[in-house]
Amino acid sequence: MGNFYTDVIQRDSRFQSATRVAELDLLEPTTRRLVEQIVDSAQKMGIPLIVYETYRSQARQQELFDQGATKLRKVGVHHYGLACDIVRSIGGEPSWKGDFAFLGELAHASGLIWGGDWGNPGIKHSFVDAVHVQRSTVAREPALFAGTWYPDDTYNPYADDPHLLFAAATPSKPTGSKSAAAVPRPKKRS
Repeated sequence: MGNFYTDVIQRDSRFQSATRVAELDLLEPTTRRLVEQIVDSAQKMGIPLIVYETYRSQARQQELFDQGATKLRKVGVHHYGLACDIVRSIGGEPSWKGDFAFLGELAHASGLIWGGDWGNPGIKHSFVDAVHVQRSTVAREPALFAGTWYPDDTYNPYADDPHLLFAAATPSKPTGSKSAAAVPRPKKRS
C-alpha cells in the first residue's frame, strides 16, 4: 500500500526539478490543510503570508547547498510533502524580516512542528529555521527517510510518544533538524 509520497510525489514531473516549488498540491493533504489553516489565521491577524516553498527535490537541495544558501547537503522533510516554508508578504513580495514567533504559535495550534523550536521550546536549538513548519517530529525523520514510516491522516506530532517528540532535545544529540534547510534569501536583504 502506498502513501502520498510514493503515489503522488514520486510520480510528479517536478520530482527531480532543481527549481523552487511553491504549489500546495505537493503537500500531503493533511499537511496542506494545516498550512492553509495557518495562512488563513495569519491573514485574520493582519499578517499576509506567502507559502514560499513546499516540495524540494534533492537536485534543488544540492543547488542551494552549492550556493551557500544552506548548510545541509541532503534534502529532508520537504522532499516528502510534509514541510514548507512560509514567509511574510510585503507588497506581494516574500520577506524573511521580522519576528516569526506568531508562526510558531499558529503552527503549534495547528499541530505542525515549527522550525523555531522543533517542537520543544524549552531548549536552545543550534539550528533555527523560523519560516519552516513540518508534520513530523525530528525523531521520526530517520524512519521517514528510510521509507519505513509515513504519517497517516490522523497523525499529530504533538500527540506522538513523548520520547519521539523530544528525542532531539537530549544533551548527547545535536539539536535542530537535519531535514530543514535554510530558505534562500534575496541577495539585497539587510
